[in-house]
Amino acid sequence: MSDVVIIDVSPRDGLQNEPVLVSTENKIKLVELLVESGITKIEATSFVHPKKVPQMADASDVLDGVKHLPTLDAIALVPNTKGFERARLHNLSEVNWVSSATETFNEKNIGMTIDESISQFSSFVGQAKKDGIKTCFSIAVSFGCPYEGDVSEEQVLSVLRRAIEAGADRISIADTIGIATPDHVERLMKKVLQEAGDIPVAIHLHDTRGLGSANAYAAYGVGVKIFEVAASGIGGCPFAPGAAGNLATEDLVYLFERMNIRTGIDFEKLLDAADFAASLSSKNPLGRIRHVERKQKQ
Repeated sequence: MSDVVIIDVSPRDGLQNEPVLVSTENKIKLVELLVESGITKIEATSFVHPKKVPQMADASDVLDGVKHLPTLDAIALVPNTKGFERARLHNLSEVNWVSSATETFNEKNIGMTIDESISQFSSFVGQAKKDGIKTCFSIAVSFGCPYEGDVSEEQVLSVLRRAIEAGADRISIADTIGIATPDHVERLMKKVLQEAGDIPVAIHLHDTRGLGSANAYAAYGVGVKIFEVAASGIGGCPFAPGAAGNLATEDLVYLFERMNIRTGIDFEKLLDAADFAASLSSKNPLGRIRHVERKQKQ
């Protein structure tokens, strides 16, 4: 029994920007360790063009390698209809479609206008439903854009309404460059939840400025129950200059469990997964709690 849903995105968002290729075996091991900790929803890979994101070139092999995990609800990111056609050949619970709140970031990230992106999403939603695959529509740079600066709430809500009209099963609101503050999160997420109605809403937080946990709690306070995070805080978007890693899964789980907000996750096993995730990263992971807990046990 849990009060919130934790989606770990470290195998995809956490590793996509790594300059040295991580082996398929290690990606599979990371997923296995996360599942052992009790996390069932994991964004395992993305079906992007290998020339754009070489780290994800083994998407099919990763998904084939985690088929043996009975409790895993595997999620794959898809940036276009070609990506969806490749993804639907695998045992997936959900595909995550990423669009943006600004035109410039949309063009830099997926090479399309927002109109083109929504049109492509609309074109395969029906097929996804027939395949038994849920669709998540993620809105990047919802709190600020590295190219256009401030992003108005109406920009986000406009894209949100069109995603809902297109038939999205879930919505994710992303702080891609980690610029949000708790008051901003409260204001925007209240409106997003009102617009979404019965459609589940997640928040995807980067911890660039150290406010990830505060922003997550602000989102929880207004009713958000789904959180996209990454073990040890690894990651960052290759198309967002200055973006640092994600909010660390273990940091958020620690916060929630200390506040008696149930996550259903074994914290000690999660620390093992976070240690392994950190070992795969060439950067200094942003997760904080892992270091404190390990020192106390020495």
